[in-house]
Amino acid sequence: MTGMTELLRTPVLPHRTYAELTARLDHLRAAPRDTGTVHLVVRRAALAAREVLTEGRVDPVKGLVGDNWLSRATSVAIAEGRHLDAQLNVMGARMIRMLAGSLEDQAQAGDQLFLDLDLSVVNLPTGSRLAIGDDAVIEVTAKPHRGCAKFVRRYGDEAMRFVNSEVGNELRLRGFNARVVEAGAVRPGDVVRVLRRGA
Repeated sequence: MTGMTELLRTPVLPHRTYAELTARLDHLRAAPRDTGTVHLVVRRAALAAREVLTEGRVDPVKGLVGDNWLSRATSVAIAEGRHLDAQLNVMGARMIRMLAGSLEDQAQAGDQLFLDLDLSVVNLPTGSRLAIGDDAVIEVTAKPHRGCAKFVRRYGDEAMRFVNSEVGNELRLRGFNARVVEAGAVRPGDVVRVLRRGA
């Protein structure tokens, strides 16, 4: 574990403007399509904390072990099994690096996995599966993942407008929700491979 940071910490970098972010679209689009790497693993051990991990473990029942994702699910969602569609929140490494400098500030986005990989709808439609490291496998779910008020506080209104724009949604710049298919360790620097695209 690298460290723990407060939930409402203000990132060090100034908020990026919509124009600044748009100017980096080519860089975002250049993320690798088939084989990428894990940039960051973050555990939300408590509501007001983020843990930047040197190693985590994902599990089909527990999600990211030690994360509080299950406590966020409603009883109805759990009863219907819909909570599994948001076991993991995944965001692109290139996008978060544009918004924040330090790993601790990047962790404020609230996602557990940050990947240097093309997360776009075209490249990874719902049902796509990714192998991470030696054993872990996750699957992209249909549940939308959007920016929220907390995201605005950390990175600004224009960042949220950018990730939720038409092109932002196409590229999934805010990321996607996923479920764990196969358990395994996940570490920064691990290789991420597309196993299949779509269901």
